[in-house]
Amino acid sequence: MFLTDWLRQQFRPLSLGERGEKYAARYLRRLGYKILYTRYRLRYGEIDILAVEGQTVVFVEVKTRRSRAKGQPAEAVDAKRQARLTRAALAFLKANRLLEYASRFDVIEVVWPEGQKHPTVRHIQNAFPPVGHRQLFS
Repeated sequence: MFLTDWLRQQFRPLSLGERGEKYAARYLRRLGYKILYTRYRLRYGEIDILAVEGQTVVFVEVKTRRSRAKGQPAEAVDAKRQARLTRAALAFLKANRLLEYASRFDVIEVVWPEGQKHPTVRHIQNAFPPVGHRQLFS
């Protein structure tokens, strides 16, 4: 029974969000980023993509939508989500002794209309500063 459950999970269709994250990771690789983790889970939340560009640690939030009819996907990265991402990023940097390295938060918008083979991607570098009482870096 365990094997069949595992197989079902491996071959199930990806959700729109999962497809968007996968596409965003490929997009970043093509730009020369080194992808360390995707869907990195911490006690404080999940980081969609954890990457390195040069000597900068980049925490990427991916927002995937079918259209921009209800606004820009990046608008969903509100203050509450920014604070949660900041806490998760700080926990990662502390755990891996990377606090002395530069880091930033990017947002990637993926708009993937139904039936279209390739989405439209918008990459917002340095999308927001760290949020909270203790700043991640100065």
